Parts: sequence; C-alpha cells; structure tokens
Amino acid sequence: MPAAWGKADRAAGSYHHLAHHSADVAAVFSALLRQPHRRERAERALARAIRDEEIACLSALAFLHDIGKLAPGFQAKAWPDGHGLRLRGHLECGWLWLMQTEAGSLDGVISTLAGWPGVQDWFAAILAHHGRPVPEPGSGQAAAAFPMLADYDWRGEEAVMGRALRAWFPEIAVARPPPPEPAFLHFICGLLTLADWVGSDRRAFPFVAQFQPDYWATAQTRAARHLSEIGLADKLTLKAAVGWPLISDHPAPRPAQQALGDIPQDERLILLESETGSGKTEAALWRFAALVAAGEVEALYFAVPTRAAARQLHGRVNAALKRMFDPAPEAVLAIPGQVMAGEAKGTRLPDFTMLWEDERENPARWAAEHSARYLAAQVAVGTVDQVALGGLQVKYAHLRGTALSRALLVIDEVHASDPYMTAVQLNLVRSHLGLGGHVLLMSATLGAAARRRWRGEAPASLARDTALAYPAAWTSAGLHPVAPDPNGAKTVEVRAQAGWSGAAAGDLAVRAARQGARVLVIRNTVARAQETFAACHAQAADLLLAVNGIPTLHHSRFAAEDRALLDHAVEQAIGKDSVLGGRIVVGTQTLEQSLDLCADLLITDLCPMDVLLQRLGRLHRHKRPRPAGYQTARAVVLCPEGGLDPLTRAADNGLGAFEGGPSLAGVYVDVPGLAATLDQIETHPVWQIPAMNRQLVEAATHPDALSSLAEARGWQAYYQRVTGKALAEMQTAGLLLLNRSKPLECFPDDENIRTRLGEEGVVLRLPPGTLGAFGAPITRLALPAHWSRGLTGHEEVCVEEGPPVRVTVSDRVMTYGSEGLRQGATDDP
Repeated sequence: MPAAWGKADRAAGSYHHLAHHSADVAAVFSALLRQPHRRERAERALARAIRDEEIACLSALAFLHDIGKLAPGFQAKAWPDGHGLRLRGHLECGWLWLMQTEAGSLDGVISTLAGWPGVQDWFAAILAHHGRPVPEPGSGQAAAAFPMLADYDWRGEEAVMGRALRAWFPEIAVARPPPPEPAFLHFICGLLTLADWVGSDRRAFPFVAQFQPDYWATAQTRAARHLSEIGLADKLTLKAAVGWPLISDHPAPRPAQQALGDIPQDERLILLESETGSGKTEAALWRFAALVAAGEVEALYFAVPTRAAARQLHGRVNAALKRMFDPAPEAVLAIPGQVMAGEAKGTRLPDFTMLWEDERENPARWAAEHSARYLAAQVAVGTVDQVALGGLQVKYAHLRGTALSRALLVIDEVHASDPYMTAVQLNLVRSHLGLGGHVLLMSATLGAAARRRWRGEAPASLARDTALAYPAAWTSAGLHPVAPDPNGAKTVEVRAQAGWSGAAAGDLAVRAARQGARVLVIRNTVARAQETFAACHAQAADLLLAVNGIPTLHHSRFAAEDRALLDHAVEQAIGKDSVLGGRIVVGTQTLEQSLDLCADLLITDLCPMDVLLQRLGRLHRHKRPRPAGYQTARAVVLCPEGGLDPLTRAADNGLGAFEGGPSLAGVYVDVPGLAATLDQIETHPVWQIPAMNRQLVEAATHPDALSSLAEARGWQAYYQRVTGKALAEMQTAGLLLLNRSKPLECFPDDENIRTRLGEEGVVLRLPPGTLGAFGAPITRLALPAHWSRGLTGHEEVCVEEGPPVRVTVSDRVMTYGSEGLRQGATDDP
C-alpha cells in the first residue's frame, strides 16, 4: 500500500512523506516562535509569558496542519489515473477528518488533544495556513471524504502520524498550548502560514518518501539552516556605533534628523512633521539603526504612497544599507510584478522558479519572489498598499501582520486626504503597536484633524491647531518642537491663473524652458497631461523629457517596465544632479511625492493644499545655480476660468464630483477645500516654507475653516455630502477591517477588497517579445477601471508592432506609445 504523501512531484514520481512534510513545517514554526523577537511579540499578543512546553504543544498542532491530506480523495492527486475517486482539497478534508475522529484516532493521541481548552479554535487556526480561515463543511460529508479502500489504508497512515506526534512532541502528554486568545490566535495564524511557506521549499527540504522515525532531528536541522539562509534567523550587524556618521558623510544632522535621533528607543509611535526635503528618509534610517542596536527591531518596511516613489527610494535605501550593515541586507522592492532584491532583477520562469540577472543563488531573496512575503524581508521598500493588506480581511493578512511584527514600520507622506486608506492603515498600525512593534509616521502636510485621529486625540479649534509649532515631532509625551533649519527655508512666489487648457499650460512651460528653467508640469488627469505634452511637443520637442531619445511624459498608464525607465529619466532631467539648461517634464500625480526632483518652475492644476505643498516640494530642493528670473522658486496654479462654483455641480479636470450618481466620485471632490487653497494663494502671493506650512494646511483642511467657507459661499449642502462621503468611506473600511481583538472568523467570499476605494482595472498579459514605448520588452498593461468594463483580463491580447503599438483585446482597440496607453478620441480622467 502507498504511504501518505505530503508533497509530490507526479511527473518525476517522487514523494515526501506526509509526516516528514508536517515535521518540516512544525520545525520551522518552532524555530520561528523560539526566536527572541517573535517570542516577545507572541507574548505581547497573549499578554503573558509563553513556556517552552507550550511552544512544543503549539508545534504539535502545527504538525497537524495538513492532516486533511490523509483523505483518499486528496492522495489520489498523485496516483495513476483510473482510481475513480472524487478529488478533494486538503483544507476542507482537515475539518472532515476532525468530525469523524474517535478515541483511537492518531494512535490514541487524539484523546489527549481533545482535552485541550479551545482545541476547536486551534484547529480553525491551523487549517487557515493557506492565508485565510476555512469554513467548516457539513458533517455529513465526512464519510464520503474518508472511505476505506483496499489499496490505501488512511487509518494506518493516521496512526503513523500519531506515533510521530507522541515521539517528536513528548511534552503533549503533560502540557497544553496557551488558550486561544484572539490576538494570540491571529498571530499564530500568520506564523504558521509563514512556516508552511518556508517548510514547503523542496530545495531546503528534499523529499524523503519512506517514513523515518528519527526524521524530526533532520527537520530541525534543515529548518535552522534554511531560516538563516533566507534572513529569517540572522540578526543585522551594524558596522559601527549608532551615530550620525553611520548614516551620512554630512558633518552634522539637520534639525529634523537630530530631533528624531534624540527620541528614546522605547517610544513606539512617532509622528514627524517636517517640510519636504528636510532629510526625513535619513532620519528614518537613523531611527532604524538605533532600534536595531537597542534590540527593539530586526527588520524595516519603508512604505511610500506610489510605485514611482518606491522605485526611487529603493535605490537610496539599498545604498544606505551597504554603509550601515556588514553584511548588508538587500532591500526588497515591494511592488507586485517587479521582482527586485538589492540591485538584482528577477524573472519568473515557467516552472515558477526565479532567474536572477546576476545569476547568483541567494536564498535571502526569497521574500522578493511573492508579494505576500514582502513584509517578511529584513528590509523592504514599497507602497503603503502592502501594509494596508495586513489590516483587511484578505488572503495572507495574518502572514503580513505577523511577519511585520519584528520590523520598524515607516509610513512616509501619511495621506490625510483619503479617509478609507487612513482607516485601514490605522487598523494595522494599532495591531502592530499592540504586538510591541515600532511605527514612524512622516509627513510634510498632515492636517490637525488627521493627526489627532492617528494619535487618538479629541478635536480642537482652528486657532489652537494653527498655533502649534512646525516642524515638530510627536511622541507619547506630546509635541516636541523642531528647531528651524537654516538651510531649509524656501521662498516660493505663487500665483493663480484662470484657464487650464493644455495649450495654456504648454505655452507657459515652453516660454520658461526657453529662458533656461527646468519646468515641472503636474496635471490632475492623464487626459490633460497628454494635451499639455502635445502642446509642448508642437513647439519645442527638444526641451521635453525623453527616454532613449523619444520625447515623452510621466503618468500611470505606462507598463511597469517603461515606468522604471521614466522614473530614471525624470531624475536625470530635473533631479538633484541634472544638467543645467531648459527642460520640461509633464506628468500627473505620479510626480508629486517622494521623488528627489529640483525644478525651477512648477505649473500645476489647482488641488488640495496638502497636495499642493507636496508638489511645491519639487521646487528648489537643492542648492544649485538658477537661471535669471528663477532665483526664487515660482509656481503657477491653473484654475477654471468660470470659478469654482460650477464644480459643485459637475467635475472638470479632476476637481469636483462626476455627474450621474448619488454619491460623490472624483479625484478631488472637496470643493470647499479647493476654494480655501485658492484663497490662500490669492491672499499670500509669497509663501515662506516651512514657516507658513502649519498656517496654510490648517486654513485649507481644518473642519472649522471649511465649514465657515461653505456657509459663506452657500455650499452647505455640498459640504455635507463631502463630509458624508468621508464618513461612508470610514464605515466601509470598518466593515472590511481584520479585527485581531475578535475571534477568528471566515473572510468575505469576495476577495476583491481593495486598499483604495474605487473600481479596479484589468491587467492585460502581452505576448512574449512585445516591445514598449521606448524599445524595451514589456509584459503587462494595466487598464483604467472605466476602460475595463466587460473584460476579465483573461482574454487573448493581439499586438501589432508600432510605434505606437496597436493593442486589441475583445472588441477594444488601444494604442501604446510615448504618450502612454490611449483609446479612441476621448480619454476621460
């Protein structure tokens, strides 16, 4: 009779005994839970110390995670055809096995397990090891799932598992696991998912088909070796004592950096408010080094708002790690579809293995190979969405939360304008802090209403919030003023201009570039950016951003491979070390945050104040020569010719609400906030940054200010809809959040819970060999949601070479070239 297998390669005819695979996962689980940081985090979740014998009992439960694989309908997946059995999944069969157990099951060990308090909850947790809780099936299916066969004795194989349990985990005879308290149960769910993933790597756990009574020692040795190889066991080693020289060659830290460096390591939640360009990234890395030295953390996840910002920051962080640590970990780029660890790019092969361009076999790159594993990396840089997914009821949320627990979580540019994202991030941050984790929030433009929500504080008046110091660091002790940076002050001449056509913006940009200015144009919609690009191209194509000699612009409707080329080209055109001379970079919101740009003139559409200040942060970021007339930073804010009142009835250029729906939908729907921003521009034509930051942000975001403005302009009804939308988004988030203080429950059937509100577009997989806008291979194109209706993403995609490339899918025809993805004659925002 065949033995029960836990892993199989049917094509090769090779198998790994079920008891051996179960031991592999249990050994990894045990080793992880015994690591000091993870044990401390687990004890925080349990609210008491965990004894060694309790870890052994938990490891015994982990050993049973695949007990459902005993089912003949599962084992038949590796048998020759003709068995006549209905194939079954092992998770459902795990529940069905539990339903039909009797006193002699598992060679009698089941009687011991049955006496453990909360054992049903523990089985629910171990069966959730594929990333989400599994619903309990009806008990009437158990007999059909476990029939007695002449040529496979599942009862006999079950007895083998029981004898292995008794021999390898003798503690179960005299001890029991901790009670399944909710927070602890959720933590263990994530830890077992991580252990199952690690313990299923055949390269580290070669198949052994015949049961070996002494295999437990083999599993433990292999687990310890592999955890070290992939960076889940090794500690980071600093090259020198924690101090500013470890981070930078600059002789002294800037004020915001020094303020963060002075905060004690036992502060777990810090909010740093400091202007764009004040060195917050280096401050965060200094904080990370200090926490590593203090034994508080052993990993870092650096979250930023956009993919473009993540790609740019990834290189900076990777270079810093080489300076800080020996050996230096490779920073993982946490962007789905873009496999990168350190400076090496990876390509997934048809057999699901990874080919790295530097041809190095480095198991530590394991975390870069799947998005669910990003937060298990020693250091990762990526979008905030990956963090948010740990706070929602979605697959692998438990894994993300548990893996993150050992890390310092940095969230840069905390977004005050999105109530849904704030609610989701706040949920994960609170869970992380509850486990003893560390969080650093950073922003140049966070309004008081959002800040108080992050800190759990009651609202205050406009006058009180406006009077608060800026820059500032916030800890459990309250506000810590940050000294002014003598080299960080910036004067910006800001003026509003009525008229925001592509031609109007293009004329301004070309005129300034011909005077030698580096011009950054940020439009609110892709359509308006493309219009502006066309206007500039008609007048001065040689002054435009170019990739491989091809004039282009920067927005979200480019393939990921081309976006990476665009990011690099933008920094070369108007970055810190860009050459002198006129240049025009046209784009959308993809340019407004985290990129290290240094323009002379900003031409931007009207937008909320916090967003506008982010865009202004791309001006005069570094000390360098300026053309005549641009020694002072300048900004032109484009506004609708008819004023803002029409925006309360119909959207235009990303401002206001789209027509045709009971709820507000659009890019920037808060018209009162836009009006308050415009009032500040018209009232104060010269802005002193950062001295005026607090005043500007509160004047245009504080609820008291916006309520008064709405009343004065007769927009009360519209403003009520704006505030109602914010409340509705927070309520929506509340329904989808993973509440780790409650018992384990099944997730909603629909996994399409997004980290940002709004529809999701489909992703088209392109034929191999497709060349993108700049002559480099591309593999996928993401469609906007309103282009995707009626498509699934599984349709055949036909491509005709360009330029531009002609893309046909179903009845849709699109073109893809240097202006990005386009369809038809219209391009709605």
